[in-house]
Amino acid sequence: MTDMATNGTCKRNCWIAAAVIGALVALFALGADRGIVAAILLGVLSAALLGSLFVWLTCAPVPTLGVRKASAPTPSPAAAPKPAAASKAEAPAPAPTGSAAQPSAAAPASDKAAAEPENDEPVVKPSKPLAGQAELASRKGSWTYQGGSETKPEAAPASDDGERQPEALSAPRGSGADDLKEIKGVGPKLEALLHELGIYHFDQIAGWSAAEVAWMDDNLKGFRGRVSRDDWIGQAKILAAGGETDFSTRVDNGEVY
Repeated sequence: MTDMATNGTCKRNCWIAAAVIGALVALFALGADRGIVAAILLGVLSAALLGSLFVWLTCAPVPTLGVRKASAPTPSPAAAPKPAAASKAEAPAPAPTGSAAQPSAAAPASDKAAAEPENDEPVVKPSKPLAGQAELASRKGSWTYQGGSETKPEAAPASDDGERQPEALSAPRGSGADDLKEIKGVGPKLEALLHELGIYHFDQIAGWSAAEVAWMDDNLKGFRGRVSRDDWIGQAKILAAGGETDFSTRVDNGEVY
């Protein structure tokens, strides 16, 4: 009851002070030639604003600091009652028997073990050894690789009619191809055909055998028989040894081709 009376007195004093200040504001406004209506409005507005401000600043109740009540202690997990142990008298129900009985958990494991062979022996065994099995077993692992030796490709085997293709080169040697046109009977077209067959040097032609000459005579398209007819072997031997022929001299002098 005392607090309410004190609060009412405080508010009344605040509004009285605000009214006095509002009257002073109205008087100052009249003295400034603002007009009586404007002076009254300024005074009332000032009194209302200041009264509210004074009440809020001076008459608001001040919160009192209280003592916080201690909360009830939370029971620790250890204090929680433990569930009662199952009675030993309650035995598990016996498993059903007969046709309604379910297979036990050990059954799949035993079936899986029976499905997997115990060793690496084949499941199906032949009644008798297969043909050649013993020979293959004795030869197993006998072959070994021996590297480091390069074999030169052999020349094509001779045909039934006694012809054999001469050994060919994939490219000319480091010194470059010889001018095969120095052989009488070899023109630019025939030289290009010889290059396609892997013939680039005089010593290749000089070393042809009779079977190789026969093969060339039959396989030079458009120039069949030219090797034997113009004696390429004899000319190539002279040119491979560094000599010259009358025809090669004319070629070197630019009189041919």
